[in-house]
Amino acid sequence: VDGDYVYCMSGYRGNVAMSIKIDSKGDVTDSDAVAWKLTDGTPYVPSPVLYGKNLYFTKSNNNILTCVDAKSGKVVYDRQRLPGLRSMYASPTGAAGNLYFVGRDGTTLVMKAGDQFEEVAINKISDPIDASPVLVGKQIFLRGRNYLYCIEE
Repeated sequence: VDGDYVYCMSGYRGNVAMSIKIDSKGDVTDSDAVAWKLTDGTPYVPSPVLYGKNLYFTKSNNNILTCVDAKSGKVVYDRQRLPGLRSMYASPTGAAGNLYFVGRDGTTLVMKAGDQFEEVAINKISDPIDASPVLVGKQIFLRGRNYLYCIEE
């Protein structure tokens, strides 16, 4: 939600991403309450992340990233392969101008938020991760299968 619109997404039994006016009521199918709609490359398990003016989401549980302008639905970049990652269940998150994508094998990709794909770092722990990362202050918490990790500058 960004105050004016709610962003809904599904990759289960079909793909759809929609921006719907937040004050809409009833069945909004085929109405002007739907600001935009995309029907390809949406996530199955991971949620999207709205950061700045862009909405970022992965295809299914894979390392294929799409970035769209949240207001218009215009694709900023499409099918960008996330280096170092394969499969993801964790939802991405963002802070301090960066986005964090965590793979099921314990790899975290840090990238700059914005209209250009820019890798900042790839980090790996040897513990599988399915849970979404949590950011608190300057710390990132990662819940692995065996341990809880806290990483800080």
